[in-house]
This record gives sequence, structure tokens and C-alpha cells, in this order.
Amino acid sequence: MIVHKVKVYASKVHLPKKNQLAWKIAEIASDNSKLDNKAVDMVINRIIDNASVAIASLNRKPVISSREMALKHSRKNGATLFGISKKLKFDCEWAAWSNGTAVRELDFHDTFLAADYSHPGDNIPPLISVAQQNKKSGLDLLRGIITAYEVQVNLVKGICLHKHKIDHIAHLGPSVAAGLGTMLRLNTETIYQAIQQALHTTVSTRQSRKGEISSWKAYAPAHAGKLAIEAVDRVMRGEGAPSPIYEGEDSVVARILDGKKALYKVPLPKKGETKKAILETYTKEYSAEYQSQALIDLAKKLKKKIPDLGKIKKIDIYTSHHTHYVIGTGANDPQKMDPKASRETLDHSIMYIFAVALEDGNWHHVKSYTKARAKKKSTIKIWRSIKTHEDKKWTKKYHDPNPKKNHLVLEW
Repeated sequence: MIVHKVKVYASKVHLPKKNQLAWKIAEIASDNSKLDNKAVDMVINRIIDNASVAIASLNRKPVISSREMALKHSRKNGATLFGISKKLKFDCEWAAWSNGTAVRELDFHDTFLAADYSHPGDNIPPLISVAQQNKKSGLDLLRGIITAYEVQVNLVKGICLHKHKIDHIAHLGPSVAAGLGTMLRLNTETIYQAIQQALHTTVSTRQSRKGEISSWKAYAPAHAGKLAIEAVDRVMRGEGAPSPIYEGEDSVVARILDGKKALYKVPLPKKGETKKAILETYTKEYSAEYQSQALIDLAKKLKKKIPDLGKIKKIDIYTSHHTHYVIGTGANDPQKMDPKASRETLDHSIMYIFAVALEDGNWHHVKSYTKARAKKKSTIKIWRSIKTHEDKKWTKKYHDPNPKKNHLVLEW
């Protein structure tokens, strides 16, 4: 691996392409490196996992809406949709939109957390849809997905978006573009331009995951995948992109992230080095925000030790920065304590999740989120007794690069 330094340059300073992050990403996307057998097996597992969670969401409203939109864009020899006969085909952009929404809706697919947060499985629907429409081989698809995971995981390691309240799909656009470049066997220049366009068009704020969270939370990654396909389409026709998109004077880094004095360190494999980042990602046991997985397990165990939950006066949870400030009381979102909140909001409320898991001793992707379940008086009592706190030692462990020391757990 090589750690690349990313900083802002004034417009009067010429930054050669070879020194730009987008070019370095494009180089590894076009290097045709040897495949790792374990990474290949994991891609197959993730394709199956994505399809499974998508099928579980087929009758949910956001998925129905996205599918109805895609149905208006039929195309002979196009791509297939989850929930529709495989004999019917649609434009790959719209298939990516619908299938990506289905995969994302239940918050049940894979995750990677480092300096920022991500669901790398969001890369799979757009790549599959383009592979189908272009009749690419399974091997080409595998290569594309491996590249997409490699790019997204390493961007997440090096560049924090959440600090500036930018949604994590800003790393997804470039990773999808890079993966498509590998799969379609595009040259480095074309991939470079596509990555820049994809980033430029997929920057949005984290309000989609703040306050009263709406169904856009499910649509956002699908939209990024669709935009990345369109970016690749444009540059394959000879169009260019804003450049340099990371390092420019008015770039994403300069104006939206750490600013003109920024210094990011992004690790990437050497040209020709085998890509294995997918092996660092992980799936979920429960349909809930990833940081809640350990809390659900803990609540289930505690239920067996507390004979009378009605006697609980208060619950203090000491955990990492992310858990406290994003899904805990540190977010300062009153909606996270509201029984009338949306399913998407409850999914990002550790107080609600812990209370329900404690009472039920279980977790279900549908039953645990119903309106009736959220309005249960005994649940509300426990729910509103919970407060989270950041514990610096857990934040440190959370960011430790050694997986043996990186404990996504908590104390209570």
C-alpha cells in the first residue's frame, strides 16, 4: 500500500495529473491486478447478501416508488429489476436506482467504518445493472466490484466527510465510477474524468440522516450510483470533468471539507497490487445502524438479568464518539426520542433500539419498528431514561487500525 497525501493547490500552481488523487485511483482501477481468491469469494457472498436484503424490502413504499419510476424506462437488452420478471429489461441507470434503493432500504447490508462511514454494498447494484446491459462476464463484474470496494474503503480510511456534515455517498460516487472503469476495461484517462464528475455530482449534506430522517436515506446511495453511471457515460463520449476535483482551489476539499490548509492521507494499493479491502468490511446481524449491533446483543443479555424492567430509573451508555453523536443523545435530535418518528429515524436512535431490544429480548426488521411498537408506554418509559456519553477510550479503540484492538462495543 502507498499512503497518498492530498492537499489544496492554488489555481496558479499546475498540479500534474499523476499527482492527483483521482488519477491515482484511476490507475489502480485500470491496472488489471491479480485477483485474491478470498476477495472473490467475499464478492459472491456480498452479491447474495445484497439480493437477500433487497428481496426483504420489495413491498416497502420507497422501493415500490423507485421500482415504478424504473418501470417507465424499459430497454431491450437492458438490466433487470428486483421484484420484476427477468424477461423484462430496463435502462441500467434506472435499474441501479431501483435496485440500489431496495438494497439500502432496510439498513441491513454491509458496512465499513473508519475516519468516515459507509455501506460498500451500495456499489453492487449499479455495477450489476451496467454489467447486464453491456453483457459483461462474471469475471469482469467481480473485478469491478473488487475495485469499487477497494476505492471506497480507502477513501473512508483517509477522508472524513461526517466532520463537515457531508453524507457518505460522496465517497460512493467515485468508487462506483472506478469500479465501472475496471469492469468496462476503460483507460486511465477516462476513469480519471469519470471519478471527478462522479464526486462533483454526489456531494450532499447529512441532513438526510439528521432530525426527522425520511425515505431519502434509502434513495441517496442509489442516486449516487445512478449519477456515477451517467458520469461514466458522459466521459466515454469524450466529455471532461471539473479538475482537480480533490486538490483544486475551489474543490470539494477546499470549499466543503477541511479547507485550504487540509492534509489528508489516503492509502491505496500500488499499481498491480492485489486488492483485498473487501475483506475488511462486515455484514450485519440486525436491521439497524451498525453501531447498534453490539447494543442489541447487550440488551438481549440484560433482559435475562433484570427481573422487573419497570423498576429501571435511568440507563447511561458509555460508548464511542460516533454512537454518541450520530445515533445517541449527543446528536441533540428530539426526533430520536419521539414515538411518532419515522422508521428511518428510529433506526438511528440507539435509545429506541436499546429499549425495544431490552423489552423484547429480540430484534426484527419489521416488527421492531412498527408504529404500535414505538408507542408502547413501557417502551417509552425505558427509552426516555436512556442517555449516551462519549468515552474517549472507546473512541480510540474504535479508530485503532488493528482489528484485534478495534472493539465496536461499549460499557454500561
